[in-house]
Amino acid sequence: MSNLKVAVIYYSSTGTNYQMARWAEEALKEAGHEVKVARAQELAPAEAIAQNPAWEQHLEETKDVPVATPDDLDWADAFIFSTPTRFGNVPGQVKQLLDQGGGLWAQGKLVNKVVSGMSSAQNPHGGQEETVHALYTTMMHWGAIIVPPGYSNEVIFSSGGNPYGTSVTVDGEGNMQEDIEEAVKHQARRTAEVATWVKNGQQ
Repeated sequence: MSNLKVAVIYYSSTGTNYQMARWAEEALKEAGHEVKVARAQELAPAEAIAQNPAWEQHLEETKDVPVATPDDLDWADAFIFSTPTRFGNVPGQVKQLLDQGGGLWAQGKLVNKVVSGMSSAQNPHGGQEETVHALYTTMMHWGAIIVPPGYSNEVIFSSGGNPYGTSVTVDGEGNMQEDIEEAVKHQARRTAEVATWVKNGQQ
């Protein structure tokens, strides 16, 4: 059986979820899978971005990262989404991509895709879990197979203990408050493991 095709899709204004996406990519590539990292299209006006130097800098530094499209959703066997919280929900940038999946959804092409989600917020109770839940609500409508990390590895406890998807608290300077690298990599490997079972079962 061929290795998996995994799309790691993120939105990041100042770099946290970009880093999480890269950690997931690293773990997946180490396992021999084909990985595409893509970013949700930035929708914020230039004048808003310019008011935050870190946001402006990160956008410039990642300008060569491909923008995620419905074609990536069609291509992949599995998705890993990494997204900050916006009032307990996914940002508009991510929601726009999900909404663009309507054509694939209508054709049944998103059924049995395997998915897992990660998030971040400025404080532990700032919507990290709700953001992952919101993402998973869309995945349920797609008929996707959701793979949460649960407490499937002791690293989940040391990284904050979120069983829905790895999440991190980020201070005002952009510093992660929990050590989540190994939790992200475990979640990526677990997602790929389940996706492999699904892909094998369909062949």
